[in-house]
Amino acid sequence: MAVALRYMGNGNDAADVLQDAMVRVLTSIDRFEYRGEGSLSAWMTRITVNTALNQLKHRQPIPLDELPPNVGEEDGDTDDPAVDIPPGVLMKMIASLPDGYRTVLNLYVFEGMPHREIALQLGIKESSSASQYFRAKRMLQQKIKEYINPTNRHREEKI
Repeated sequence: MAVALRYMGNGNDAADVLQDAMVRVLTSIDRFEYRGEGSLSAWMTRITVNTALNQLKHRQPIPLDELPPNVGEEDGDTDDPAVDIPPGVLMKMIASLPDGYRTVLNLYVFEGMPHREIALQLGIKESSSASQYFRAKRMLQQKIKEYINPTNRHREEKI
């Protein structure tokens, strides 16, 4: 469920993805090859990610190529305030990102895919993948800064 929620951004869509993924797991279990501890979990995660990506593609086209690539947009902020953020709050922040940003961020950070592979998976340019990742990262940094600001009394509302 956590994987589906990371990609879909809300509980209802994540539940739909999880249900579809479990149907795919159960109908194709005969094709699973045991390769050691953790292989079943990795296989199920991959099916869940692919199911989420398919649903995102059918929900609406992911507008990843609309903006020119701005690779190298990083503002040089090397502080890591995320260590002070509870994991549940951080996941809500990620879920609040636009679909395209969230998709690329998930594939790059959580799935460990290089931008070349993300581009092939989503049918976009490699530079667009990198651009979307940096923009997602910037938006996430802004949300984190707003959250950790001590003058902000209602941190949850900023998510």
